[in-house]
Amino acid sequence: MEHSYLGTGIGWRPEIAAAVEALAEAGRVDWVEAVAENVCAGALPDSLLRLRERGVTVVPHGVSLGLGGAERPGADRLAALAQRAQALGAPLVTEHIAFVRGGGELTGSARLEAGHLLPVPRTRDALDVLCENVRIAQDALPVPLALENIAALVAWPDEEMSEGAFLAELVERTGVRLLIDVANLHTNHVNRGEDPLAALDALPVHAIAYVHVAGGVEKDGVWHDSHAHPVPEAVLEVLAALYERACPPGVLLERDDDFPSDGELAGELAAIRRVVDAGTGGRPEVPPDVPAGAPAAPAASGAARQRLALRQTALLSALVAGTPVPEGFDRTRIGVQSRALAAKRAGVVAKVAPELPEILGAAYRPAFLRYTAVRPFAGGYRRDALDFAAYVLDGRGGTHGPAVMRQLAAWWRERSGPAPLPARRPRLRGRVFPGPRQPSHVFIRMRDTLRSKLP
Repeated sequence: MEHSYLGTGIGWRPEIAAAVEALAEAGRVDWVEAVAENVCAGALPDSLLRLRERGVTVVPHGVSLGLGGAERPGADRLAALAQRAQALGAPLVTEHIAFVRGGGELTGSARLEAGHLLPVPRTRDALDVLCENVRIAQDALPVPLALENIAALVAWPDEEMSEGAFLAELVERTGVRLLIDVANLHTNHVNRGEDPLAALDALPVHAIAYVHVAGGVEKDGVWHDSHAHPVPEAVLEVLAALYERACPPGVLLERDDDFPSDGELAGELAAIRRVVDAGTGGRPEVPPDVPAGAPAAPAASGAARQRLALRQTALLSALVAGTPVPEGFDRTRIGVQSRALAAKRAGVVAKVAPELPEILGAAYRPAFLRYTAVRPFAGGYRRDALDFAAYVLDGRGGTHGPAVMRQLAAWWRERSGPAPLPARRPRLRGRVFPGPRQPSHVFIRMRDTLRSKLP
């Protein structure tokens, strides 16, 4: 398997697009990675097009396939990822060793979405399912696939393998490449007591496609892999330990929120380069090729998929739907993770529909957290925003003044209909209506629609 030299990169985000272009122009960034689900193959952002024109490699990084889940990866999701890889001229695509949804046909229960990357149990069942899912993805993608180890707060009981052994067997059985996130190794060290050096020693380093580096923060003994803080020295030490064992083709800085100044970004990239240069002697080195001809991974049995589905759904339901915590899990950690998922969901909805926190003000966050307690995430943040607004309008999201409720009702009507409302709308008795002269009919229809969307 051929490896391409990438160099030092940074995660491209719309908020720092200009800074990334400037860093590339100055020769401080060799390549970028873009979240696959945030770009459209037929309408790439101008910034990415300009980077491509300058010869900067762009790698799509997926977050929604859920290859570690019990179900086979969806054909539509795979096709969309393939289209983005082709549109970007990417040499490879990357995803995560994680599950992101549960329920469905395998469990006979409602589908649930995590809105987050959750760890797979390191068991034979999970490995069999993962290997088959990886093979399905490899067959559907036009370029090689690399998979990332994730950070995790909770640990599965009765695991059968270490992370290093799990990844080594995955590579042996599928020939997939690895994206090693050294910040995640540090996170798992703090949160789960796993030795990052032992994990590095067990890794098939010849399979590493590139490396992630990111910052986080420790609160109450828990390390939060925030991607919103500077890269700490402890993470750079894990990066240095990796470069003592191998010379991966590339390393990339991730930053997803609380973006610093351009100078601070450049400083973090320089610190990463110093570690890499110390490990490689300043020379771009590419590891040996992955041995070709990985044996075909045996198909996972239906029973293995169902066992995995039941376990993953039970955990996910405890995290997002308030069901009992499965036996063997740390209840305190489950509570911390559950609150973190709800807070993340509130933050994403606030970005997708920024009018909601503007309308509700300081009441937005507590109202949304109450909403998450009764409405598990089922997929689609725009739909989630509408359902949250309906929840508040139905009187279950706290007490809000009439002006706030009128604004929220107008927002809901504009976005829930088949088409945007006209720019000018008549006012009747101080209320905004979408056109009909009989407002009672409008409110009856809206009331019935709202109620149909709520449990």
